[in-house]
Amino acid sequence: MKKIDTRFQVNSRLASLLSQEYASTEKAIKELVDNAWDADADHVSVSLPAPMSEGSIVILDDGTGMTTEELTNHYLSIASDRRERSGERTSGKQRLVKGRKGVGKFAGLMAASAMTLETYARGVRTSFTLRIQDLATVQDIEHLPIVLNSDPCDALSHGTRITLSGLHQHLAFPDPLKFRQILLQEYGRETDFAILINDKPLGVDDVDGLFKDERLSVRDVGDVRLRFAISEKKSISRQPGIVIRVDGKAVGKPSFFGLDEQEDFPQKLLKRLYGEIDADGLREHVTAGWDSLIENSELLMRVAEMVRPVVLAAFKEKHGKEIQLAHARLRRDIKDRLAALPENRREFAEKAIKKILDRFYQEPEEKIAPFIYVLLEAIERSEYGTVVQHLAEAKRKDIAALADALDEFGLVDMAHLVEQANARNKFLDQLESLSKNERTLEAQMHKAIEKNLWIFGPEFSLFSSNKTLQRQVEDFLGKKFSGKRANNRPDLLLNENLNGECLLIEFKRPSHPLNRDDYTQATDYRHDLAKLVTKPITVLVMGGKRSPDFPISNLEPDVKVATFLDVIATARRQLRWQLTQQI
Repeated sequence: MKKIDTRFQVNSRLASLLSQEYASTEKAIKELVDNAWDADADHVSVSLPAPMSEGSIVILDDGTGMTTEELTNHYLSIASDRRERSGERTSGKQRLVKGRKGVGKFAGLMAASAMTLETYARGVRTSFTLRIQDLATVQDIEHLPIVLNSDPCDALSHGTRITLSGLHQHLAFPDPLKFRQILLQEYGRETDFAILINDKPLGVDDVDGLFKDERLSVRDVGDVRLRFAISEKKSISRQPGIVIRVDGKAVGKPSFFGLDEQEDFPQKLLKRLYGEIDADGLREHVTAGWDSLIENSELLMRVAEMVRPVVLAAFKEKHGKEIQLAHARLRRDIKDRLAALPENRREFAEKAIKKILDRFYQEPEEKIAPFIYVLLEAIERSEYGTVVQHLAEAKRKDIAALADALDEFGLVDMAHLVEQANARNKFLDQLESLSKNERTLEAQMHKAIEKNLWIFGPEFSLFSSNKTLQRQVEDFLGKKFSGKRANNRPDLLLNENLNGECLLIEFKRPSHPLNRDDYTQATDYRHDLAKLVTKPITVLVMGGKRSPDFPISNLEPDVKVATFLDVIATARRQLRWQLTQQI
């Protein structure tokens, strides 16, 4: 047998194919901006030529640059993963590295027929030019001759300039507006990375939408400048909202200044809000680490009270007509039902429906309609409205009228308790079916139970979740179960009751028998979370059944174990008792 030594050949078409990875010229150029980020640049400027001109695209940064050796060994190494070579973060500013595939160097060839790179580092200027026509002359890209020009330069010079010339005329020239929207998504909130496009800094006023620049005077804070935009698109940034700047530095996370808690405000619109506030008068209310403002600061509250109506008015100006049209379409469908209601109920129904329509603006009509129809059904059928109105109108001295109203309320409430018990029985039927299915996962049981803690008994029904607890659990799990361990991430639910006591539930899939390791893990999670949550935590471990090695003695205090079927059976007994007592 004859053996022949050979090797893979890297066809020169590879560079062209890699350049076609980008969906648009703007996204290809953004890849070159990412390179400046990875080079720890403070500033990067991008010059875009006028459409159909002979001009070039130039990307210039003041990053670390590359020596001739670094350019040869690293930059010209195709598919070299920088993270494996130098780590996940940059050496200077400790930024998360964006370059992952080692092929971004070819991005410029999507837009142009030639790319010239000049880089300055440690007193040496190195440059070379890569042309598409040169690639066509060789079969194997490894055989493409690249001439590096190297000469001395100022020892303090550093950075890289990329010039893309001979722009492809068959492609649309890069659109500065579209390019700015793409960069805002990624870099809009960065404070140590300034980007200029055609000599204009990237900023709030680049958002494609309604832009407002307001100057407000806030008592004891002084002049405040509010600059924000409401974009045409669904989202302009990964961090929507308005950030506060003090002495030019962003403090804390972006905020919606209470609009996110306003029941009748369409929550989807919040993703379109992007802006910043200059409020140097808050400098005495910044925390020591300069990472947030003091939450109960009276001055901060005054700023919020001034900002909220301005932003709300802008939303009404931008999207008010759209919201009204959405209202009109659904109102046509429910017109007859509203007309049939008594006048006092009709007025109440109109207000309630408006809240629903505002809250769920931009949701499909088929999703909003059920909410409205259930609301109308309740208003049409329920005596609650009349009873509550009676209670409200009864004068304090009218004891007899008040007693009658309370009696009437009790009868209505009893009827609703019976309806609720029947509905809960149906829920338990579905939950039991889910728990008997071998394919049911922890997350599915979690989702079914998290808003129905009444199944554990009356004392547990007072527990409810909040954003702070959710965030603390997510942060804890994200740090403890990252990378390859992410697949082992448990399903935890942490809730709190009115007394400040916490309930930690660890869910296991119904097919999993609870064992000693499950008990140990759950208590370990409590110990870890106790460092974040300074409140007593009761632990509940839930699964399909107990295995023989699950501990039954010498347990830590406030640790409970429950199987899904046992909990469901107990809940059924409670409901039967409730129905027996009411009827």
